[in-house]
Amino acid sequence: MKRAFIYKDEKSHKFWWIDYSGCDFAVNYGKFDSIGKFEIKDFDTEEECLKQAEKLIHSKKKKGYVEDANFDFMHRFYIDSEEYGLHPKTSHPRFTEHFTEELYYDCVDEEAPFGSDEGSDTLDSLEETIRKNPKLNFLDYPKYLIEHDWGMEYIPVESLDPEVVKKLASKKEIDMTQSDMVTYATAFGQIKITGRLSPKLQEQGVKAIKRLALLWGNGVTEIQSRMIDDLLSFPIDKD
Repeated sequence: MKRAFIYKDEKSHKFWWIDYSGCDFAVNYGKFDSIGKFEIKDFDTEEECLKQAEKLIHSKKKKGYVEDANFDFMHRFYIDSEEYGLHPKTSHPRFTEHFTEELYYDCVDEEAPFGSDEGSDTLDSLEETIRKNPKLNFLDYPKYLIEHDWGMEYIPVESLDPEVVKKLASKKEIDMTQSDMVTYATAFGQIKITGRLSPKLQEQGVKAIKRLALLWGNGVTEIQSRMIDDLLSFPIDKD
């Protein structure tokens, strides 16, 4: 359950919301026009989680916060807690609704969007960058991250012909692998943070997964196939 509260006086305008269910809850709070800080708390039982959530809500009300039944949860940025990491409750509602498999919160599987070092670093970098630049261009970000921050060459997917990929990989396999992992991590990251996806990044993300399958030489795996299907079926940003 999500509940949001607002505090406003002559000097400040703040928000605080809580999402509680099961044995954990997430809170997000800060200045009204900011992304704010995210926190996750775990409990041994659902009863204890509910008790502590209600205790926090009561505390906020005592401080003058007023519940906002019309709080806009959709047009906000969602960023994982640094202390906790990947979690559905710190992901955009459109992400959690569409990407239901556990692999999207897997931080160890190399194939998962954020499971590899490259994918994890990409998401961390996206979350850090969007705090400074809310109008971040996600489409251009893979090239920027790899070339500006990592000092490597970004290799876009220009062909999925096995022979073409094999020939290019003989010279630039590491750069290609990095480029592909960062590209599809950025596509999933845009949805996870903003709930939106640009058409071109959707296309590039799918191609990156397919080229990576060619690079690894084992064909498209079950996980990769699921990521492709889920990415293609997500409603793209038509604005």
